[in-house]
Amino acid sequence: MEIGTVAWISLVIMVTVFCPSSFALTLDGQALLEIKSSLNDTKNVLSNWQEFDESHCTWTGISCHPGDEQRVRSINLPYMQLGGIISPSIGKLSRLQRLAFHQNSLHGTIPNELTNCTELRALYLRGNFLQGGIPSNIGNLSYLNILDLSSNSLKGAIPSSIGRLSHLQILNFSTNFFSGEIPDIGILSTFDKSSFNGNLDLCGRQVQKPCRTSFGFPVVLPHAESDEAAVPTKRSSHYMKGLLIGAMATMGLALVIILSFLWTRLSSKKERAAKRYTEVKKQVDPEASTKLITFHGDLPYTSSEIIENLESLDEEHIVGSGGYGTVYRMVMNDCGTFAVKRIDRSCEGSDQVFERELEILGSIEHINLVNMRGYCRLPSSRLLIYDYLALGSLDDLLHENTQQTRLLNWSDRLQIALGSARGLAYLHHECSPAIVHRDIKSSNVLLDENMEPHISDFGLAKLLVDEEAHVTTVVAGTFGYLAPEYLQSGRATEKSDVYSFGVLLLELVTGKRPTDPSFGKRGLNVVGWVNALLRDKRLEDVVDKRCSDADAGTLEVVLELAARCTDGNADDRPSMNEVLQLLEQEVMSPCPSEFYESHSDH
Repeated sequence: MEIGTVAWISLVIMVTVFCPSSFALTLDGQALLEIKSSLNDTKNVLSNWQEFDESHCTWTGISCHPGDEQRVRSINLPYMQLGGIISPSIGKLSRLQRLAFHQNSLHGTIPNELTNCTELRALYLRGNFLQGGIPSNIGNLSYLNILDLSSNSLKGAIPSSIGRLSHLQILNFSTNFFSGEIPDIGILSTFDKSSFNGNLDLCGRQVQKPCRTSFGFPVVLPHAESDEAAVPTKRSSHYMKGLLIGAMATMGLALVIILSFLWTRLSSKKERAAKRYTEVKKQVDPEASTKLITFHGDLPYTSSEIIENLESLDEEHIVGSGGYGTVYRMVMNDCGTFAVKRIDRSCEGSDQVFERELEILGSIEHINLVNMRGYCRLPSSRLLIYDYLALGSLDDLLHENTQQTRLLNWSDRLQIALGSARGLAYLHHECSPAIVHRDIKSSNVLLDENMEPHISDFGLAKLLVDEEAHVTTVVAGTFGYLAPEYLQSGRATEKSDVYSFGVLLLELVTGKRPTDPSFGKRGLNVVGWVNALLRDKRLEDVVDKRCSDADAGTLEVVLELAARCTDGNADDRPSMNEVLQLLEQEVMSPCPSEFYESHSDH
């Protein structure tokens, strides 16, 4: 018996040492394994999520709260080509503060159990194939300050409970199939059209689209309150018959009205569609015809109204001069305002190719790209119509703001960097074929009243300058922003855009133009100047003196990212998706309140 007992104890020890139980994982670890089982891991990025591990806090994409409880704080798994669904087990991670599954291939619905994660600060689910609606009780996530569900197949109404999310700073529902009226309550009333672009069936003040109530004539028949009342007398029978005839007449009238309304609406839609590509002859000479094309079909003006305002533009309406022509401010009779770019005659090419390419550019909609509304060919010029952005360009605010009417603090600059990265990543990775901008610079980053950046002039460099036969030989762009290999070969790639974006980051940090005269012998441009100062450990001289609130942590990340973007070897630069991922994860921290909470306890 003693030998048997010893053997049994030895076996237990061996099993314990060499085959640790899955129960070594905490409840959070087991929940993560359940989440993994619902995912299709095509790249095997979750290979180190093992059930026999002692801790899940070192798994790919997982970070935990400090302490011994090993509670999951964040799941960061963007751009991992993950398929499958989001498991309802996500709701078991009650201390989760950040969930980033964006730019994967997830399908299914957003599980209602997600709203059990009441400490959640940031939810990134954009760029998947999610369906269904938003959980109605999402308003329970009271700490949420970033909610990005864009570029999915979500549908249904926008829950009014979102209005309770008082900490919400970033909201992006664009490019889905949401419908109905956007609740104009609480925090939802502070977001504008840019948060809802691409949802054609949404209406409300935020998208500047009135909601139409449907016709309805409810027929209410009296109900029997007792058996006696249920046996109709001759008089009540006549009453019921009359009431029924009246109800049927009312319903018939309602049907006629509805059919008339639908017929009128259908006719007006056909007329608008017919007018969309109509040429308006202004003179007898066919050569001098005027043509107007609108791209989104939501301009509340007739062709003649738009053309009349375009023809009246003169020097007093000029607000700037771009690389491809002059920019005007056009104000319609109802005070609707647009930016109009008059194309330089030297940039013009074939009308047929030009208009075909413009239709592609006009179809692109993104919260961080300037919305192109239309194109007009006048006898003397060609004009592009854009949304007008109130604060003008980043270049104006950084370098021409002599009255200091609006200072750009560090938070503003980080928001501009992040939004610009989103717009450029969309052009590179979500447009087919990919669009290389070729002229990323601060004057092509326009700002709305909420300091949200919108990249302009995308696609125009290839369209207006290069022409198909000269793609690799003509350099378009602005000195100081151009990548070395682009200057040498004239061949623009996504990586040359990344270089220009790196220069833009340095411009945001330093407050200086890329070729500021103050650089002197420190370097020909801002890249060389910053590198020289950092070698001398003079970080304080790098940062714009007007930006005193810059914190060392995010500043270090931005400078390191800018250095990678401006690497002399194009192959060593990150892609814009990688740039965006780093900015979202490292710079735009979703947990600012945690810092203040931890300090307020002392």
